[in-house]
Amino acid sequence: MAQLTDIRRVLISDSLDPCTRQILQAQGIEVQEKQNLSAQQLVAEIRDYDGLIVRSATKVTAEVLAAADRLKLVGRAGTGVDNVDVEAATRKGVIVMNTPSGNSISAAELTCGMILCLSRQIPQAAASMKAGNWDRKKYMGAELYGKTLGILGLGRIGKEVATRMQSFNMKTIGYDPIIPPEVTATFGVQQFTLEEIWPLCDYITVHTPLLPSTTGLLNDETFAKCRRGVQVVNCARGGIIDEAALLRALESGQCGGAGLDVFTEEPPRDRALVNHPNVISCPHLGASTREAQNRCGEDIAEQIVDLVKGKALVGAVNAPALSSAFAPETKPWIKLGEVLGTFVRNSSSLENPEFEVTTVGGGLAHAGSFLTAAVTVGILTGAEHKDVNLVNAGLYAKEAGLKVTAHHHQDASGLYLGEGRVRLSIVGKTQGAVGTVHGCTPVLLELHGTRFRQPVPLVSHLLVFRTVGARDLPALFGVLEKSGVQLQSYNTSSSSSSDEWSILGLSSPLTSLEGLSPHVASAFQMSV
Repeated sequence: MAQLTDIRRVLISDSLDPCTRQILQAQGIEVQEKQNLSAQQLVAEIRDYDGLIVRSATKVTAEVLAAADRLKLVGRAGTGVDNVDVEAATRKGVIVMNTPSGNSISAAELTCGMILCLSRQIPQAAASMKAGNWDRKKYMGAELYGKTLGILGLGRIGKEVATRMQSFNMKTIGYDPIIPPEVTATFGVQQFTLEEIWPLCDYITVHTPLLPSTTGLLNDETFAKCRRGVQVVNCARGGIIDEAALLRALESGQCGGAGLDVFTEEPPRDRALVNHPNVISCPHLGASTREAQNRCGEDIAEQIVDLVKGKALVGAVNAPALSSAFAPETKPWIKLGEVLGTFVRNSSSLENPEFEVTTVGGGLAHAGSFLTAAVTVGILTGAEHKDVNLVNAGLYAKEAGLKVTAHHHQDASGLYLGEGRVRLSIVGKTQGAVGTVHGCTPVLLELHGTRFRQPVPLVSHLLVFRTVGARDLPALFGVLEKSGVQLQSYNTSSSSSSDEWSILGLSSPLTSLEGLSPHVASAFQMSV
């Protein structure tokens, strides 16, 4: 986890409020601002940075991420991350974060402005006046009072739009596959299925991310189900409304007007929609207010500072396990999970790729999500997965056919009474490890069924092995002395059988374990 927070140089590749740079520099982070980089220039430039901050112009592609050897973080100053290849970033172990609330008010206000302009044709009338005309009859409008507004996507922006348009006595209905109807009811939005919504609306506004499931959400088929003359607004992402279908609906009169702040291609080369008399269009101005830019810039900078300081992780879209990893009381448990995974990987036969993390007591009832990720890191870390971390552990585990599940027991019987404990076991076998946290230090209590005589602090450089016999220990210590490595601690399990485990704390790692045979078996080293 420490590697993920080591962010020293940050590149800002889009136009952001000066406060972004100022906040980062005040914390000792070096910042470079280079806008309007081509894809090739960004690939060449990104190699030297630990963090990248973008708005919507920069496209963070798989090619860019592949070239970013030092990159640990991509910060999107705004809502959504559709200009970032999140899957490629996750595979690379790069955190992707955004500022989902930074531009919510500005985007909502622009949406409301679009609805008002559509209802009264304000931009068209203003342009006519500037052209020297006085066309009162041509620009007959309609009241919003009593009309029905369908809101597709009821997150932060959708909610803000709903509460504002309710002040015009509009009826607000909507659809959201994630937010429960009882939640949206608290801010005055009744939910319907999409099939039910289409024929009910006088106006439709979209506030969803651009996903395969939302691309072309309004298309020829859905427009045909709408009321004739329905008016639509898209201040979210280009592509949610099928632009070709929208143009056909406008030309046929099925759609009475559209307010578009975003386009599939920006700027749009095909001007058919922009030039249509019933379309009001803007050049992607949803977040273009001084307040939103200041808020987004400030938010992303402060989120990065909190990450670097290890205080919190806010706005991460691809690292749910990490969101819980920055609380002071959580960090030692994360380290314990990683170390237990390393112990089991090095001291067991792993033909069975199924593991179970069992927690008990100590406030660990909800620790399963981050502990499974931490354990997975410990199990997978090695030659084949040098870059595995809490961001990409789940992805690599799935590809490796590795399954790690978590269970919590309120009853500590069969484990240990008292403070919290974590047991990592291989499903179907007795092999595993048990540990806890003393103060802020993770400690090992048990390895493969044998309990240590006293808790073993998991710090510094450790040599772990099964002893062949007590008579071999002097010879082992002689090997250490000959290697110039000092013995700092010595712990053994309580078993007198051949399965007795010993753990030595060393001043530095041994350069080779070959000289230890035949004095020890199943030996491995680890640095914690």
